[in-house]
Amino acid sequence: MRYDLDVIEGYVQSGSHVLDLGCGDGALLHHLQQLKQVSGVGLENDPDRITQCIEKDIAVVEHDLNLGLSQFGNNSYDIVIMTLALQAMKEPDKVLEEMLRIGKECIVTFPNFGHWKARWYLFSQGRMPVSDLLPYEWYNTPNIHFCTVKDFEALCRERKVTVLNRDVVASSGIGKSLCRHLPNVFGETAIYHLTYE
Repeated sequence: MRYDLDVIEGYVQSGSHVLDLGCGDGALLHHLQQLKQVSGVGLENDPDRITQCIEKDIAVVEHDLNLGLSQFGNNSYDIVIMTLALQAMKEPDKVLEEMLRIGKECIVTFPNFGHWKARWYLFSQGRMPVSDLLPYEWYNTPNIHFCTVKDFEALCRERKVTVLNRDVVASSGIGKSLCRHLPNVFGETAIYHLTYE
């Protein structure tokens, strides 16, 4: 399992009602159902991934998140989760607002474009970074709104979103220990647990 999913598990209360946006193959919901006895549904637009969800007995609805979430009522879920997909949304700020309208809390993860490897790649190569976390070329990437930890925190302050928890993690090496001190430089993936006060 991805290293950010262990952190997410810690933010989710047992028995919660969960909406997983861009749920992929359903691995997170399946994991949370097994360990935290959550109930919930995933939204996904990739037919192959929807099939994988069904094979895991995950309730999944085919839906393009860029079309909005107006079909969900206010506070209709305990927690709304979006992992590594916010940067692929046409209007990520509006998606975040909708998540906080639908759920009492939300969890968002995204690749930190301020990570030192991305900075170094831009500096040394003069080209958009390509890595394990960002494996696409600039012309075929689904990621259209890259941001850094500082960018996301500025958005939260602007929209009066309360950060309940924040973890910025790295997959290996010295970055794991340095994330705590310089998250915008050494963190590969940012994980935010949010609410409106």
